[in-house]
This record gives sequence, C-alpha cells and structure tokens, in this order.
Amino acid sequence: MPHIAIVEDEARLASLLVDYLLRENYTTEHWDDGTTALTQLKQQTPDLVLLDLMLPGTDGLSICRELRKVSQVPIIMLTARVEEIDRLLGLDIGADDYICKPFSPREVVARVKAVLRRVQTANAVEPDNGVVNFRLDENTATARYRDSTVSLTAVELRLLQVLSATPGRIYNREQLMRRIYSDNRVVSDRTIDSHIKKLRQKLQALDTDLSFIQSVYGLGYKFDQSE
Repeated sequence: MPHIAIVEDEARLASLLVDYLLRENYTTEHWDDGTTALTQLKQQTPDLVLLDLMLPGTDGLSICRELRKVSQVPIIMLTARVEEIDRLLGLDIGADDYICKPFSPREVVARVKAVLRRVQTANAVEPDNGVVNFRLDENTATARYRDSTVSLTAVELRLLQVLSATPGRIYNREQLMRRIYSDNRVVSDRTIDSHIKKLRQKLQALDTDLSFIQSVYGLGYKFDQSE
C-alpha cells in the first residue's frame, strides 16, 4: 500500500485527507509543523508527499527545495491562493503538482492517484529508437547523456519519455497535456511551456552543444539530438 506523508497545519483539513486516503487503502502519516516534517522526511521515504505552502516552522517552499537535494519523492503542493501556483512554477522548486484551496478531498485523492500512476507506469527509454547515448531512468527519475546526469520531476520525466520515444515527431501542447495528465484536468498552454522551459534548462547541463528539445514554430515541440 502506498504511504502518503501529509504536511498540513489545518487540523480539520488534515483529518479529512487522512480519512479519504485511508478509504482508498493508502497508509498515511501527518505532521503539522514544517521543521519536524522536514527532519522526518529526510529519514524516511514515503511514496508521495502532500505539502502545504504555509506552515509553522519551516515553510513548504523550503521543505520542497531541501527534499529535492536528497530525494525525488513525488510532491503535491497545497496552496491557499491560485496566483501562488504561477509563482511556484516560475521558481522551479521541483514539485510534481499543485492544488489550490479550497478543494475537495476527492480531488486530492484523484491527483495522488494520477501522480503515482505516472511514476509507476513510466518506462525507461531504450537506445533502440535512434537516440544515442541518452537514457531515462524511472527508478531514479534522472536523464543521462554520456557521463552527465540530471534529476527530473515526475512531470519532466514523463515529458521526456513522450518526446524521446519518437525522436523528430512534433507534439502540440494539447497532445502533450493528454499524455502527461491522465486525469483530464484543465491545464493551460503556459503550464506546458513552463515545464518545457525548465526541462530545457536542466538538459543544458548534459551537453551545452545540444538542445534535445526543439520548438517548431506554430506546431509544438520535438526531441532532436542534432547540434
């Protein structure tokens, strides 16, 4: 049974999340203090973290950044303001999804299932598709090119899996959204563009002479290893 860590200081909301997750056969653990949660999360490995942005002690932003230094555990951020989501996307803190309060506990459970499904069903890209010296590893959520490696979020991993599985094929934003978000949520074009931008920045660390992901004006994006 997947184990879900909940970091939320609103007692009633945390209790609702625990109840709904238990009904879906998840095990849970809850902390209402950011500092305690960070210490505990560094010592254990849950399958997913539900992380509130505003917390006593260490805030959710800092917790996410610290966890990303040592772990690729899927993280869903909880925020009370919808405008915060754009800011968090721009900060590239490594969260895999965002949910704005107030929300239905059923929505949270659906998002948890979707993120876990993306992580669990991701397949490593093998080099028989024309991609040379490039490999994705779902177990470590990393991309490797020759001797260089970068860490990826679950969304970034899925994006690369879709694009690199058929090098040269152009995917428009809607096609990418359908393949990445299997729960049929409404996602703006800007969200895909933001993920692509951050992914490109990470891939630059693999080889500054290669772009890996190229924009095709008016059409979308493709994976291309050419210089």
